[in-house]
Amino acid sequence: MLPGRVLAMAVDSETLPDPAMEARAREIMHGLRCLVCQNQSIESSDAPLAGDLRRIVRERVAAGETDDQVRAHLVARFGDWVLMRPPLRLSTLALWGGPPLLLLTGGLMLWVNLRRRQQMAPEAPADLTPQERARIDQLTGRE
Repeated sequence: MLPGRVLAMAVDSETLPDPAMEARAREIMHGLRCLVCQNQSIESSDAPLAGDLRRIVRERVAAGETDDQVRAHLVARFGDWVLMRPPLRLSTLALWGGPPLLLLTGGLMLWVNLRRRQQMAPEAPADLTPQERARIDQLTGRE
């Protein structure tokens, strides 16, 4: 009877009555992405969907599920995208490997471009021979 009562209270209010359970729920919410805002956790988002997800998290925490069970439920419904830090596996390899790969590619392109510019830079002119210097002096009237 008590778990059902706690669950009913969790649904009716914005926070769980037990501070420890609420802290646990907030910790879980902090690691879940708002599917509307995308760069905010559901803990800090004002989107209606984030409110629904917060309610689901609180209901499941109040029902006695573990943190992993709550996350697994949301991942089953929304995919790994709902996690702020998706796990490293084959399906999320692009999420984890893409940014470093793009950074490495950009650095490589910059390095190649700088090397090419160095190779194409004009060489410093050679010093004049004594004959050329004499001819210039003769033409300019500085003999």
